[in-house]
Amino acid sequence: MANPSPSLTVPVMRRLLVLAAVLVFIAGAQLFILSEQTARFFAWTVDPPLTAAFLGAAYWASGVMEWLAARERFWERARIAVPSVLTFTLLTLVATLIHLARFHFDSSDPITLAATWVWLAIYVAVPPLMLYGLTRQWRTSTRDLAREDPLPMAVRVFFGVFAVVLLIVGVAFFVAPEATVAVWPWTLTPLTGRAVGAWLIGLGLTSAQLTRENDTLRVRPAVISALTLAILEIVALVRYSRDVDWTRLQAWVYVVFIVGLLLVSATVARRGLARE
Repeated sequence: MANPSPSLTVPVMRRLLVLAAVLVFIAGAQLFILSEQTARFFAWTVDPPLTAAFLGAAYWASGVMEWLAARERFWERARIAVPSVLTFTLLTLVATLIHLARFHFDSSDPITLAATWVWLAIYVAVPPLMLYGLTRQWRTSTRDLAREDPLPMAVRVFFGVFAVVLLIVGVAFFVAPEATVAVWPWTLTPLTGRAVGAWLIGLGLTSAQLTRENDTLRVRPAVISALTLAILEIVALVRYSRDVDWTRLQAWVYVVFIVGLLLVSATVARRGLARE
């Protein structure tokens, strides 16, 4: 009996990933470019500006992963983008509902009001759409292509440790931000603590899946996204270094993690591009 054909990324999933990439690119522009103007151009006021830039960098990096995943023909090379997107959007919806009073629903500025309602509409609509896309994908999935280029053990260990740290810190921030955000190298409010926590959980899930996929081509969207994230977070740090308390150890631990992410993801991304 012949082996089934490899699983292809279904059109609806491709379209959802493209849509998600466009949406997070817009959010990233609001936060990374207009970091000091969130009182008008974003759904809630994000302060200090470094927090806005941090979140904007995460949105843009996520958009890179979603866009690249949408272009992958085979499902096992695209699926790394989906669990983190679904988890992040659900958590962000929960954070929005918990802190609804902090959002600009009572603004008299039409730009601010539109940004706020669009935010809520996106996070209400995206999770069920992604679940629908996953259902369609699972119905057509058959088998994975064989792993062509397993990741070096050092890379798997790095992302495994990265996943554990991000998931622990992310869950702590999301569940009890008032008690835990003091470990962050700059000031976070309960709302921004949960927003950062949602991103850390999403990034932790991607890192964990990366170690499980264990193939350069399967993880290519994620490592290019990680490289983008590291570069943008370094830019954000340089731009708003005044917002960081550099006398605290966690500020330098943060820098070490970002530089490590930059170096490791650049190495794996280069390896993946060489295999094209």
